[in-house]
Amino acid sequence: MQVLVDGLFYISQLTQPYIAEIALTLLATALVIFGDVINKHIKRMLSPYHFVIRTLVFVLICAFGYGVFIVYSTPLVKQGLMMVPYLYRGVVIVALFLLLGYLAENRRYI
Repeated sequence: MQVLVDGLFYISQLTQPYIAEIALTLLATALVIFGDVINKHIKRMLSPYHFVIRTLVFVLICAFGYGVFIVYSTPLVKQGLMMVPYLYRGVVIVALFLLLGYLAENRRYI
């Protein structure tokens, strides 16, 4: 049993210095996987407007909206990861990446 606990602590210890980068990576990966769905909804909402307005809003959302979302959401995801007990934090991070990989596979990105 102690070997399992030591392994969990070791994985958590490896990920601890990189929590902010891991949070950013999780968010960026989720946006890559679901960005087309978001863009479809935006396109549907903007369809009644003139081409120039649609293009301008789409460029603003893609260029600035996603960036602002990532910048302001990363600390929240980091805090969420820090709330996970230290013993399980590494395993939760690995499980989240596996979940994102599974979702990417289902959406045919891999």
